[in-house]
Amino acid sequence: MTLRLNTEMDPTVYCIGETVLDIIFSEGRPESAVPGGSMLNSAVSLARSGLKVELISEYGNDPPGDIIADFLQKNNVGTRFINRYDDGKTAIALAFLDQKRNATYSFHKSYPQVRLKEPLPVTGKGDVILFGSIYSITAGIHDKIIPWVKKARATGTLLVYDPNFRKSHLEMLEKVRPWIAENLALADMVRGSDEDFSTIFALQKPDAVRNKLLSLGCKNLIITRNSKSLVAWFDDLHMTVKIPNVKPLISTIGAGDSFNAGLIYALVSGGFTLTNLGDSEARKIIGSGISFASDVCKSIENYISSGFSKTLRS
Repeated sequence: MTLRLNTEMDPTVYCIGETVLDIIFSEGRPESAVPGGSMLNSAVSLARSGLKVELISEYGNDPPGDIIADFLQKNNVGTRFINRYDDGKTAIALAFLDQKRNATYSFHKSYPQVRLKEPLPVTGKGDVILFGSIYSITAGIHDKIIPWVKKARATGTLLVYDPNFRKSHLEMLEKVRPWIAENLALADMVRGSDEDFSTIFALQKPDAVRNKLLSLGCKNLIITRNSKSLVAWFDDLHMTVKIPNVKPLISTIGAGDSFNAGLIYALVSGGFTLTNLGDSEARKIIGSGISFASDVCKSIENYISSGFSKTLRS
């Protein structure tokens, strides 16, 4: 089936995932505190690019939650589907940047017993759902997301999935691997890192990852490989694209999330289909992802800058 995104109907991008307050450390000292979480990062980049965005998430009725709520409002990210809870606290992520400006994390979470309480939105043809990370494979959340995603798929909503599964989550892998496979099978497009697929399936070669996803029914795949290059398939169209050097390199936090935002921005603004893409169209989509990610790496924020967003509208 060909999925065409109808820009005439003002499509909405729904980003569903965990929200945290990121406290970023460099050389042992706190450098910044910014709202974060994979899907929040993507949502802010998409909103700054001018698209209509709704974040589906949850955070506490506490000072960190107030910081996040104020930030989302200022960045035009819709919050109609946010649950603010009293029986827990907003999650805090301590991010420690190494000499290469990559981060390791320590999470501090106190969630309510019942998660994802708010009703999920009705989506339609032309809309996009971005889902993934640990949120989409969390007990009590996965079983709510899946029926919603299946219903959205039936209406022609485009589904983009990012597994975002790291080695720090290995202790839960055996339990959640079937849920990851279910998410992969439902997605129209998957964007993951080589680390994701190595950790989840013990697959290092891109062709092996491609064959695994084909067996699950997903034909559109992008594998990012840090600063080296990326490998992509759009149906049978295959390409390898080099990643340009980023200077200054300030932080890689949010790079993958904004790569996802760049892909979606190109699809929505270009009105592209995911089937029968030509080489030039595919390279425009990938180039948009690279541009978004590169801009994010040039600042301590987790999202594209206001200066970069202005270039998208000029």
